[in-house]
Amino acid sequence: MARQEKSAGAVVYYFDGKLYFLLLRNTLKTTYWEFPKGEIENEEIEETALREVKEETGLSDIKIIPGFKQNLQWFFTFKGELVRKEAVYLLIEIPKEDKDKVKINYEHEAFSWFDYEKALKNLKGRDNKEMLKKAYEFILNYEKQKRLI
Repeated sequence: MARQEKSAGAVVYYFDGKLYFLLLRNTLKTTYWEFPKGEIENEEIEETALREVKEETGLSDIKIIPGFKQNLQWFFTFKGELVRKEAVYLLIEIPKEDKDKVKINYEHEAFSWFDYEKALKNLKGRDNKEMLKKAYEFILNYEKQKRLI
C-alpha cells in the first residue's frame, strides 16, 4: 500500500497583451521546471496555494481566478517507499507590474516568466503540459470575458 501525500499549487501568470507563466527551477534531485506547490497543512486548498506561491516566489499581490482547478496524481518512490501524490492546482494572476518582484526561496535555484510556447517546452511531464494547455485556454476565455463586461 502506498503512502498518500496531498499538495496544492498554482499556475501563476500575468497578462500584458500576451500571457506569461511563472516556472520555478527545482534542483532537489534533478533539474526541472515546475509550478509552485507544496504540502497541504491543515488548511483549505486555496489557502495552501496562496501560501505556497507567497513562500516560493515572495509575491503577495496575488489572486485566485475562480473556476479553474486541476488534479494531478502520480506515484514515486522515496527511500524505498511507494508514495501516491495528489496535487491540486489553481490559477493565480498577478499584476504585470509585480513580475520583477519574484524572490525565490531555498527550494528553487531560478525562476523565469515564459510565454505559453516556451513554458510548454520547459515543463516536465505530459500531465503538467496538459494542465498548462487547459489553463491557457481558460485564461484566454477569462480575459475575453473581462473585456466584454
